[in-house]
Amino acid sequence: MKKIIFAVIAMIAITFTAQSQTISKNAIGLRLGDSDGFGTEVSYQRAVGDNNRLEIDLGWRSNSNFDAYRITGLYQWVWNIDGGFNWYAGVGGGVAQVNFDDDFGDFDDDTETYLYGAGDIGIEYNFDIPLLISLDFRPEFGFGQFNDDLDLDIALGLRYQF
Repeated sequence: MKKIIFAVIAMIAITFTAQSQTISKNAIGLRLGDSDGFGTEVSYQRAVGDNNRLEIDLGWRSNSNFDAYRITGLYQWVWNIDGGFNWYAGVGGGVAQVNFDDDFGDFDDDTETYLYGAGDIGIEYNFDIPLLISLDFRPEFGFGQFNDDLDLDIALGLRYQF
């Protein structure tokens, strides 16, 4: 009986050890999204465990109609698929500010600040060199007058790991 219990405990330990993987302590780069989101964002990831990390993204956009910036924070769980392939899921939110250019001559403040909640699911490949490439899908739920609906953002991420 002792041998069976020991064998079961050993199998469980081996299973958990085989599934665990260590992610990079830090990664910084770009998240290149579609135009429905903010487009390009500067992205920083910080490991908070062997398989968990925080991601902070700073995005900004400026054109003839508006200037805008936003900051997003996400907590992510990372699971190994095979070799360098991982998939991840996360949850978080952020704050954004949009300043509309006023072409009509009135002096009303056309600045809108809003909050949003975000989810994140994606797949990534960790190269042997310190490069991480990812493709993710991020639904965002806005809470504000300018953005009070659902935005769906798909992005390609390129990050340097250190």
